[in-house]
Amino acid sequence: MTSNSSAASVEAAPYRDAMALLASAVHLVTTDGPGGRAGFTATAVCSVSDAPPTLLVCLNRASSAYAAFSGNDVLCVNTLSAEQAAVSGAFGGRTPMDDRFAAAAWGRLATGAPVLAGALTAFDCRIVGRTRVASHDVLICAVVALADPGGGEGLVYAGRGYHAVPRLPEPSETPAPLRRLG
Repeated sequence: MTSNSSAASVEAAPYRDAMALLASAVHLVTTDGPGGRAGFTATAVCSVSDAPPTLLVCLNRASSAYAAFSGNDVLCVNTLSAEQAAVSGAFGGRTPMDDRFAAAAWGRLATGAPVLAGALTAFDCRIVGRTRVASHDVLICAVVALADPGGGEGLVYAGRGYHAVPRLPEPSETPAPLRRLG
């Protein structure tokens, strides 16, 4: 493979096709505060550090949720179980915001951002940094609380569809040899 250091770019469609090959956990990212209550489905979430616990979330500036997130300094990353795929669909498109939240039960932790009942896990965060990159804002989030873990299998998005991932063994258990998921 060679690298071309010139400013040549990759077209959007082949890039999206390549990204569709990556399996990513599915999250509902939610907020509430002076900017309003909002949420969206995201796969662009990842850990930055565990000292202190920090993660990042990518938010499209064209999203219907963008104004609320711009006006609030808190969010919750709710990682979905396979049983919650329908809720993901409600948060992934043109569904009105009130209808999105009506699709599930919610609680709150330290920041007041909505926490999805039964989520596989949830990271309650304060937004401590924002960086504009292309069409998105990258939100740097300090994790201030965690929800009690829910049950069930994980939910990933790959190949333009949802897939269940069997619950992984606890770290104290003997790791299983590598095996195919799903």
